[in-house]
Amino acid sequence: MKKKIQILLIEDDPVITEFLRTGLGYEGYVVSVVGTGNDALDILRDSPFHLIILDIMLPDMDGFDVCRHICNREVKIPILMLTVRKEVVDRVRGLDSGADDYLTKPFSFDELLARIRALLRRAGNIRENDRIISGTLILDTGTREVRRNGRKIELTPTEFSLLKLFMHYPDRVFTRETLLNRVLGYTYDGGTNVIDVHVNHLRKKLGDRPPVLIRTVYGVGYAFHPDGT
Repeated sequence: MKKKIQILLIEDDPVITEFLRTGLGYEGYVVSVVGTGNDALDILRDSPFHLIILDIMLPDMDGFDVCRHICNREVKIPILMLTVRKEVVDRVRGLDSGADDYLTKPFSFDELLARIRALLRRAGNIRENDRIISGTLILDTGTREVRRNGRKIELTPTEFSLLKLFMHYPDRVFTRETLLNRVLGYTYDGGTNVIDVHVNHLRKKLGDRPPVLIRTVYGVGYAFHPDGT
């Protein structure tokens, strides 16, 4: 059985917390959330985690101090820092305090996932299969190449992200709001109809004819049915 990756999210912003908890949950990660540095240090005494996502701006202490406390305990867990601070001096300070990587807000969810996978691979916690196969449809996450019936299909980054999410979770119904947050990020403030536009473009490129792969669930959103079954 494939082991579940346990992630500790140290973040006090409820919008970002819900965005990451939902998105990472869809990706198969188990996410525990704490909102302060002290709570994080407490939970790390007893609970094993494979990765820590740490915001710098916390209500009781800054993330740099939290990171140093964790490292001083000789806890060998990869730490990914999140922050709105983009200056080089802050990135250097974060890495010097013991963080393994540093990502500035706002960020692409796909970039966050790629950094998480890289940190987990480095720590020896995952070995990934690059290809997702559904009948004659093949998506390669490593090369970002999509083929159907052997024909290469050129997708935009947003279309690729949508298809990857659909193929990871066949038959699951996704609301437009979930898809919007997942592929465009929690900072996107446009209407949810933008998802309809991207899905329609994706369908056309896939040659999606009845029985369709990507089905509309009226009043809710969309679901992917392998081979149109």
